[in-house]
Amino acid sequence: MVLPAVVLLGASGVWAVAAAAAQLRCVDAAGTGARALARGESTAAVSSAVAEVAPAGAAVSISRTGELAVVEVRMTVRLPGPWPRDGPGLVVGDRAVAALEDEGAR
Repeated sequence: MVLPAVVLLGASGVWAVAAAAAQLRCVDAAGTGARALARGESTAAVSSAVAEVAPAGAAVSISRTGELAVVEVRMTVRLPGPWPRDGPGLVVGDRAVAALEDEGAR
């Protein structure tokens, strides 16, 4: 009778740790991408840099808005267990913004 509760508690603990780790990787990836885009790197180079840091399966959005470089990284961390692929999940991510560098300053 107690075993299912222990298993659920353990799965919840693993899920919390996985979500925290994914959140930190999304923050790092978004910041890395925004800085690269602000320096004038190509979108392909920025995508490559973000992919190296972001967790597997993360969705990445890269854009320039006026004088700003914007990179958003999001993903869903699924609850471990016998759930279907669209089972319980927690969305984590970050959006980083950096001012575009002046081309004449280089």
